[in-house]
Amino acid sequence: MLPLMGKHRGMEDTATVSGRTRVRVLLPLPLAGAYDYAVPAPMAARPGAFVSVPLNQREVIGVVWDPPAEPDPNPVPDRRLRPISHLLPAPPMAESLRRFVDWVSAYTLSPPGAVLRMAMSVPAALEPPTPQAGWVLAPPGGNSRPRITPERQRVLDAMQPGEVHAGAPLAERAGVSLGVLRGMAENGLIRPALLPHRSRFARPDPAHPGPALGGTQAEVGAALRAKVAARAFGVTLLTGVTGSGKTEVYLDAVAECLRPRDGKPGRQALVLLPEIALSAQWLDRFRARFGVAPALWHSEVTSRTRRDTWRAVAEGEAPVVVGARSALFLPFPDLGLVVVDEEHETAFKQEDGVVYHARDMAVVRARLSGAACVLVSATPSLESLTNVETGRYDALHLPERHGGATLPAVEVIDLRRTPPERGRFLSPPLVDAVTATIGRGEQAMLFLNRRGYAPLTLCRHCGHRMRCPNCTAWLVEHRAKRLLQCHHCGHAEPPPAECPECGTEHSLTAVGPGVERVLEEATALWPEARRLVMASDTLPGPAAAAEAARAIQDREVDLIIGTQIVAKGWHFPHLTLVGVVDADLGLAGGDLRAAERTVQLLHQVAGRAGRAEAPGRVLLQSFSPEHPVMRALVSGDLEAFMQEEAAMRRPGHWPPFGRLAALIVSSEEEREADRTARDLGLAAPGGEGVQVLGPAPAPLALLRGRHRRRLLLKTRRDIAVQPILRDWLARVPVPNHVRVQVDVDPVGFL
Repeated sequence: MLPLMGKHRGMEDTATVSGRTRVRVLLPLPLAGAYDYAVPAPMAARPGAFVSVPLNQREVIGVVWDPPAEPDPNPVPDRRLRPISHLLPAPPMAESLRRFVDWVSAYTLSPPGAVLRMAMSVPAALEPPTPQAGWVLAPPGGNSRPRITPERQRVLDAMQPGEVHAGAPLAERAGVSLGVLRGMAENGLIRPALLPHRSRFARPDPAHPGPALGGTQAEVGAALRAKVAARAFGVTLLTGVTGSGKTEVYLDAVAECLRPRDGKPGRQALVLLPEIALSAQWLDRFRARFGVAPALWHSEVTSRTRRDTWRAVAEGEAPVVVGARSALFLPFPDLGLVVVDEEHETAFKQEDGVVYHARDMAVVRARLSGAACVLVSATPSLESLTNVETGRYDALHLPERHGGATLPAVEVIDLRRTPPERGRFLSPPLVDAVTATIGRGEQAMLFLNRRGYAPLTLCRHCGHRMRCPNCTAWLVEHRAKRLLQCHHCGHAEPPPAECPECGTEHSLTAVGPGVERVLEEATALWPEARRLVMASDTLPGPAAAAEAARAIQDREVDLIIGTQIVAKGWHFPHLTLVGVVDADLGLAGGDLRAAERTVQLLHQVAGRAGRAEAPGRVLLQSFSPEHPVMRALVSGDLEAFMQEEAAMRRPGHWPPFGRLAALIVSSEEEREADRTARDLGLAAPGGEGVQVLGPAPAPLALLRGRHRRRLLLKTRRDIAVQPILRDWLARVPVPNHVRVQVDVDPVGFL
């Protein structure tokens, strides 16, 4: 019988009661902790083993967990323990990953089983792959003499004695049908056999000749290799201007990780990218450096590939994995290097389920694995810069662009002095610059971080605005799809013929630009130019991204129009002009990191220009040329800008000089959300260095049909927020239909 529901017990994993061994089994469910189970003889279920256990009326797969720090003084009686059903034939979960699951659970205040579920995301991989049948030459002998046709002879010529051949490739190689193979088997020429196991992942060759590192690149590369070769934990922030060769330098560190050293085999490496599904050019660089492709892990890969990748990682047959943030929870048995590319990107923050920041958790994963960790960015976060300043992280810097290329010149177009024509969004200086660039046979880019045609649709007669019924958000017009769409919940509807409020026909009008509207204007201005829109809804996956990159590199495109996707690591050697349509866009609102994020995004976008011989130029359209962000981009002195940001945050103990944790209360019933938020506010903790802001409606007060209220806990840097949060939440009963989400170290406040 299962221990008391909702309660978990634990004893040392080798404890034996009445001849039966008890172990703790953690299940991938949002439960409070591990349950005790009996281990039937002669089964040996050690920590890390994957097991199937009974839970109520069903079987659930879990992991034998480590014993607690202190034995439970009141364990569940042995007679009430239910036995483990069976062990699964999978490599055990490494101790470092088990400790990581516990650490993430404790830090984020998430149930450990919810974190474990991310590490067990592919249950099918826990069973070994089904052996595949093939064909092998039959031994000579026998009285019959089968007729050897030309087709059969081609098959025999294509086979090697003793080697098992897969049927379809063999038939294709010999130019015959599968029926010919079956006929040969019936006549005793070949016989069925099981194919030997072969890893689907070729091993990257660290000695494969790659790009030569020179000058500062070589010095930084040598320093980074030495850190990896030490086979010990340490964090290095690798910075450098856009186009300085940071990728090639850290790929050299990956090669060092793969090399055997002092009689020990090479170790595994993990590279995290913010947009792995769109990183076709990065994969080309990896193949050029190592001769093969890495293992990929992101939401676009097929279920079979996920199963094969998970199993290969666990068995050490996938030496290098390149993935999104969830790759942190893959079962590496010997992780030697973790690289977080574009470490400043907010895409590394997971906002649903277990809320965590992959950059910070990557540092923890590396520490628990005894691995080196490298954080990479041309525009590093203030958090990472502060960790360098305090000595927690080392730092390496590449100050110049690779191959003699120079940084682009950045200018601000003051829209107050040279506004666009009425009904247009591109100012005359920007239009002239694009015209000249295309006329020279070079490529130009127009950047606007806003999808669709227009961010707002309103009625000219009564002022009614088209709003999402499920969210506190305006519906975005996508004219190409003839839809009004919410970018938060996905709600979509066709544009109505009349205003829903006043009934006036044909009165709805688009307000403001999105990339589709910029495309419309560009089509009118440069009808002969070959145009390409790069946004998440026009590049839905890796294949589309790779084709877009190929078209741009092969100069089949004159004008690129893109959202933030174009800022992420692309190398377009013929792109010489970048025009930012609305440089002020990210500065609106009261977000703590608004200025930092804007300068990072625009600097990354600007870095796409002039990456080869031809010099680059960047034009920023702004109504606030005097803003510190614009001044920093024009001067190129991002270091001074970040120092000013730090000076503003330090006195108020704002991150990274203090700690934040958010409580997001949500319910389908607005009254219930208000009541629970009020109760949490009344029970708010206090004391020196502790402050609670709220409750208050969230900026997105209605999201996906749930009413949302926010409270923000703010403390000094030396005060841990987790104990405060646990005590706070324990004192307030929360109704079943109300959800309280905890976000430790929030990066957004919507």
